[in-house]
Amino acid sequence: MWKPIHLVRPNTRIDFMRWHRVTFAIAVIMTLGSVGLFVFKGLNFGIDFAGGILMEVRAPQAPDLADMRQQLSGLGVGEVSLQSFGDPNTVLIRLPQQEGGEPAQQTAIAKVRTKLGNGWDYRRTETVGPKVGSELVKNAVLAAGLAMVGIFAYVWIRYAWQFGLNALLAMIHDVVTTVGLFSLLGLQFDLATVAAILTVAGYSVNDKVVVFDRIRFEMRRYKTMPMSEVINLSVNETLSRTTVTAGLTLISVIALFVFGGEVLHGFAIALIWGITIGTYSTICIAASGLLNLRHSKIRGDDQGAKDSGKGAVDRA
Repeated sequence: MWKPIHLVRPNTRIDFMRWHRVTFAIAVIMTLGSVGLFVFKGLNFGIDFAGGILMEVRAPQAPDLADMRQQLSGLGVGEVSLQSFGDPNTVLIRLPQQEGGEPAQQTAIAKVRTKLGNGWDYRRTETVGPKVGSELVKNAVLAAGLAMVGIFAYVWIRYAWQFGLNALLAMIHDVVTTVGLFSLLGLQFDLATVAAILTVAGYSVNDKVVVFDRIRFEMRRYKTMPMSEVINLSVNETLSRTTVTAGLTLISVIALFVFGGEVLHGFAIALIWGITIGTYSTICIAASGLLNLRHSKIRGDDQGAKDSGKGAVDRA
């Protein structure tokens, strides 16, 4: 007879809250370290933010991007980024901002045209100045900030301000450490990375809402049970769902990293890190943070409540 496979055994009882101070301290250190990396090392901004040149060109037949990148890299115009666009014959060429103003940009464009030759169809050429890049940085920060505020408001209204506050802190941790990872590794930070960070924030809060829902349910069910036991019980009850969901999502994102090409590497790395660290922050920040807050209004009157010992027996 076929038996279901359990990644997490039923009735698992891991004492997560036993080490909550240590894991919370690690999260704080990671967040402060990421802020330090951003301040002192900075980010490797892509053309979207730093400014540069974008050219859309089409060849009679599908070009060899590796060979094409090698040819253009020898022109002395900085790091060249190539990306197939729409069909294999069309390529987007990205060049960094050239020093020397508009004449320098036109010189770089002329070098690329000369190198590629007349057999190409030059469909469009755009230049992004540093002012436009600065505005995109502000808009990206605003988008991330508004997204987190909106999620905080939803969790507050849906549950209570205690849950909303911890969800916000956990999301800040996830977003800041993702930015810190890009600073540490020197990965290119562009609009695709911003999209990945917003995806991480949404994915992270989805996991937290599931755990919060279980915590609130158990708080009302076992009103005299110590809060640490309620959180442990809730996290263990949702551990199977968390493991399966995160695992399947990671498989998809890892496939995207391996087979998606160089252009998607930054996007995939941000998601891989965000999914992993988001699961950690759910337990070590969002859930454990509830230990230090009052919950009398959520738990209600203790009269008629089940005894914590009896509740533990009932759940075993």
